[in-house]
Amino acid sequence: MAAKPTISTAESWTVWKKSSMAFVGTVGFSIFDSQRKLAFRVDNYSRGNKYSLGELLLTDAVGRPLLAPKPQILSIHDQWNGYRSEDHVDSITSSFKTLIFTMKRRSILKNSHDDVEIFMHGSKSVEEEAEYQIEGCFRKRSCRIWGRSGKLVAWMCRKMVSPLVILEEDIFRVFVVSGTECDLIMAFIVVMDRICKKLPFNFKTMCR
Repeated sequence: MAAKPTISTAESWTVWKKSSMAFVGTVGFSIFDSQRKLAFRVDNYSRGNKYSLGELLLTDAVGRPLLAPKPQILSIHDQWNGYRSEDHVDSITSSFKTLIFTMKRRSILKNSHDDVEIFMHGSKSVEEEAEYQIEGCFRKRSCRIWGRSGKLVAWMCRKMVSPLVILEEDIFRVFVVSGTECDLIMAFIVVMDRICKKLPFNFKTMCR
């Protein structure tokens, strides 16, 4: 793998596993840029069964739809397909017909690593080689996203407010290397949260 870019060469984002909407019972994701401004969000996100609501919807700060990841039902690899909005209107009923990525676990063994492969559609090699690979332990907020040829394009870690204080796992940092599509990275992270849903306490397996 190529050398890891430094923090100074990547854009910092803060991901909060909480909806930007203040309604009781509404959960989701709020994603802030380095200026602490809301940039992306996912609202009405279910903490229940990872397939219970079907597709998710990633929007910008004002609610314009960007990407809609949708689970492939009965997939042994926890496959998700990501669609992009075609009309870009300010409505959650926007049409999503353009398939841009397929995301799935590298292995059907789900209790060891959180390794995922992402195939981009429209590429001649979509069936031959993954465009992105995610490695690490998502549940510990310790993952790296690699592009083709071993180039590191993003990574995530726990958010620290001081050398001695680390925030809870629902608030973490994501660093995205310049030139990488940030909306794609955020969509990958939201899907990872579904794919890597925490196991019950008695069956929890530590990532290696």
